[in-house]
Amino acid sequence: MTIYTRTGDTGETSLADGERVSKADPRVEAYGTVDEANSAVGLALALVSDSEMRETLLFAQQRLFNCSSHLATPPEARSERTTDADEADVEALERAIDRFERVAGPLDHFILPGGSELAARLHVARTIVRRAERRVVALDPKHDGDESVARFLNRLSDTLFAAARASLALEGVAETRWDRDASQPGQAP
Repeated sequence: MTIYTRTGDTGETSLADGERVSKADPRVEAYGTVDEANSAVGLALALVSDSEMRETLLFAQQRLFNCSSHLATPPEARSERTTDADEADVEALERAIDRFERVAGPLDHFILPGGSELAARLHVARTIVRRAERRVVALDPKHDGDESVARFLNRLSDTLFAAARASLALEGVAETRWDRDASQPGQAP
């Protein structure tokens, strides 16, 4: 079997049930953005050495793949075998957030994304997950049964934020606080 099929050359793709739709279809945009988020998590994961963070991000990637599959299946074609992310998955992310916050300490200020390559990658993944969440919400998740995906994405973005902060703490790198009155480059403060 080859990777190319030529069936998408006219700007259409198949959903999981075989239905042909435009590659610009909102459902394709939603699961495509979840796939992009999964890739961004994988990029961050390449730099992770902490075993608990590694385990959390691998778990997130598995569930993101489930979410993509769920979104690629039209609601009327879903069955009990169609997987997404459930409340136990959201709770697992909340436990990870709690662990990361213990490492990073309390947050009493806004921070700028960055500080280290890993933290920056985690923040990029976080913003892509947020975009994926917006795409899923635009599908009207209450009607299509995608609310569990939206909830998982919401919690995952929080997890990635907490992981970025924890990664800085583990690396001994200070967070960059947001300063609305920061001096312009080349000017003394």
